[in-house]
Amino acid sequence: MNLVVVAATRLALLLPLALLLLLLTALPSQAQPAAADPTEPSPAYLAAQSRWQSELAAFARADKQNPPAEGGVLFVGSSTIRFWTKLAQDFPQLPVVINRGFGGSTMADCSYFARELVVRYKPRHVLVYAGDNDLAEGHTPLQILESFARFANAVRAELPDTRISYISIKPSPSREKLLPQMRETNDVIGAYLNRLPNSEYIDIFTPMLGVDGRPRAELFRGDMLHLNDEGYRLWRSVIAGHLPTAASAVVP
Repeated sequence: MNLVVVAATRLALLLPLALLLLLLTALPSQAQPAAADPTEPSPAYLAAQSRWQSELAAFARADKQNPPAEGGVLFVGSSTIRFWTKLAQDFPQLPVVINRGFGGSTMADCSYFARELVVRYKPRHVLVYAGDNDLAEGHTPLQILESFARFANAVRAELPDTRISYISIKPSPSREKLLPQMRETNDVIGAYLNRLPNSEYIDIFTPMLGVDGRPRAELFRGDMLHLNDEGYRLWRSVIAGHLPTAASAVVP
C-alpha cells in the first residue's frame, strides 16, 4: 500500500510539471508584448510609466551627461541593484558597467521598460534581479516567470546576441514566510533559462542560507531586507564567476 501511495504522489507531482514544461516550450516563441512598445502602450505600461516617471527621467539625465558606451555589462532590477553603489568598482575588469536599478520595482516593471533600461544601451550582457517584490505583492511564481519571459523576449528581439542572466531571488529574513514561493520562482525561471540559448541562472539563494536553512541575518541591513556590505561582498564573489574576464571584456 505504501508503494501505491508513493506512486500516486509522484504522479500528482508530475502533472503540474508536465504543464510547466508545456509552458516553458511556449514562452520562448511569444512575441514582444504591446506593453514594451511605446507606439501602442497598454494601460499597465502607462501605469508603470507614471509610477516610475522620476526614476526614468533621472536615467535619461545621467545618459545625457555621460552616455555609456555600447557593449558593456548592464545590471537592472529592484532596490538590491539600485543600492549597489560600488557596482563598477566591484567588477573592475569590466570597462563599462551600467546600473539601472530602481527601488521597489518588480519583474513586471523590468519587462515593461526593457527597451528604455536595456535595449537602448546595447549591452553584451544583461543581469536582472527582480521577483521578490512581485511575490510580496501577491503575484505567483508562474506570473513572475511570464514577466521574465516577456523581458527576455523584448531584449532578444533587438539584441539577439546579448547574454541574459537572472540573479535568483534572495532569501531575506523580513520575507522568510515567502521562502517556498521564492524557491519555486527560482526553480521555474532556472528551468526556463535551461531552454534559452546564451543565458544562465545565477544562484545566490543557496549561499545566503545558513546551516539551519534560514536566511543569514548578518548579510542584511537593519531592515532585514536590503543587503549590507557583507551581503554585497558575497554577491560579488558569486556573480564574478559569471562575468567576462579582463581579457575578454574589452568593448569592441
